[in-house]
Amino acid sequence: MLVQVLLGGLAQGAILGLIALGFSLVAGTVRVLHFAHGDIVVAAIFVGVLSVLGRIPIVAVLALGSSVLFVLLIVAAGAVLSSLVALIVVLPNLPNLPGRHRHAGDVLGWIAGGLATGLLLREALGLAFPEQAYAIPDPFRFDQLVPGGLVHVPGGGTVQIRSIVVLVIGLGIGLIVEQSLVRSRVGLSMRAVADDPEGAALCGVSARRVVMWAFGVAGVLAGIAGVLAAPARAISVDDGAVLGLAAAAAALLGGLGSLRGALGGGLVVGLLQALAVYTLGPGWYDLAPLALLLVLLASRSPGIRAKTT
Repeated sequence: MLVQVLLGGLAQGAILGLIALGFSLVAGTVRVLHFAHGDIVVAAIFVGVLSVLGRIPIVAVLALGSSVLFVLLIVAAGAVLSSLVALIVVLPNLPNLPGRHRHAGDVLGWIAGGLATGLLLREALGLAFPEQAYAIPDPFRFDQLVPGGLVHVPGGGTVQIRSIVVLVIGLGIGLIVEQSLVRSRVGLSMRAVADDPEGAALCGVSARRVVMWAFGVAGVLAGIAGVLAAPARAISVDDGAVLGLAAAAAALLGGLGSLRGALGGGLVVGLLQALAVYTLGPGWYDLAPLALLLVLLASRSPGIRAKTT
């Protein structure tokens, strides 16, 4: 039973790590906390549901073409929604872009704008999907990889094959993106803008373009996380708020702005959720990461600082 709990927690942690990676990428690049990030994950899922399944999704086996379309729509919706947040909410209010006057109102603008965007997405989804929760089909059909969808482990226990595959895919994608951003010209541009926006502009780096890149990549990661997370349990349109805060806890735990730290923080938070449910009950699934977030914010630990690595 403990092996099942730990692997399930690590699989959920890999999903949280992808969301936290995007959260940390934005924070480390432009010093902006992406408050709508969790709601974008959920909104991207429901865009795919609305397009492929309609307003009353049922647990059904998707055809190959529908599965591919479902995945592509969710990832694309994540990228588009996140980019729109950057374009409409963040860029007009970002105080550290060259040529802009710095004043406190700018910071308040993107904070209020991010919160308002998350609330807007929730309310809009609530109109189209009024039920309390929706079951989402698995486009990858991981459970069909082995008979019964279960893998036997030493000691006589069994583990869902889906947990193992999601863990491998989530960590694999996260590490590939992290290494790509660290080594690529785009990653260098993001770090340059984070360290010295004016100096980066003098070197020909467009800060506005870098901001759009950061939010776009974060949106793609949000969409991928949504594809992996949706079939695991029933999804509610209100889940984005807690999901975003859990990812924020993971990003803070790993060091805000540290991409690899965000992945590690996601694994820790996922394990914390699984162990809390195992020992204290299912009511602690959402409560555990929120409690961790409060502890991190209250302690002002050394991990809570923006850095770009």
